[in-house]
Amino acid sequence: MSNGGVSGGKLILDIETVGVDFESLDHATKDGLTRWIRKESDGEEEYRIALEELKDGLGFSPLTGEIVVVGVLDYHKNEGVVYFQAPGERYKEFSEEGITFKQLEEKEMLQKFWDGARKYDYFVTFSGRSFDIPFLMIRSAAHGIRPSKDLMRGRYVYQQTPNAIHIDLQDQLSFYGALRRKGSLHLWTRAFSIESPKAQGITGDDVGRLFKEKKFLDIAKYNVGDLRATRTLYEKWQNYLNF
Repeated sequence: MSNGGVSGGKLILDIETVGVDFESLDHATKDGLTRWIRKESDGEEEYRIALEELKDGLGFSPLTGEIVVVGVLDYHKNEGVVYFQAPGERYKEFSEEGITFKQLEEKEMLQKFWDGARKYDYFVTFSGRSFDIPFLMIRSAAHGIRPSKDLMRGRYVYQQTPNAIHIDLQDQLSFYGALRRKGSLHLWTRAFSIESPKAQGITGDDVGRLFKEKKFLDIAKYNVGDLRATRTLYEKWQNYLNF
């Protein structure tokens, strides 16, 4: 991660994931994944719909999915790097508006991420505690990579290690779930008059389809939108709600 972080720096991060091909799974895995929907479905049509939903959701678990984009943004410099997968393609490294785009395999991007993470003390995500960080850590371990920071230690900031403070904005803005509905990043950006990363017509649900269509740069640039929106939302929280 060539973003020149310094000790005490803040890093905004976000990932994009896709699921494995369901048909490539072994019988035992398929059975384990579908057993509950078979039991709960009332008829074949309901089962078919539930099965398609299950297939579409395989990318939400590190057990049945992989990371295809890791995006990081240095908060103070407002510059960053987006590592992205592009199987069968070869993209030269390039930069746009302070973001460097680098094509890497999953293992390589994870190693780069954790190497760069050593330079930072604060890590800012949106819903990162329930998704991005566990996904990063588990996929890293699956590749034989030991994370350089424990970003899951203690849900509350005061419980965390001083050089590995994870600020999950969904937790902070909902006051750790006290708000009845936590809200998506899109809803929070709308509430704070911030440009939504969904404004370009792409959502996280589109990533799997775009990956199959080989629209790898579309996914990488969508990730930049998430990073920018998260950075601005962090500023709102920091200025008005961080006590």
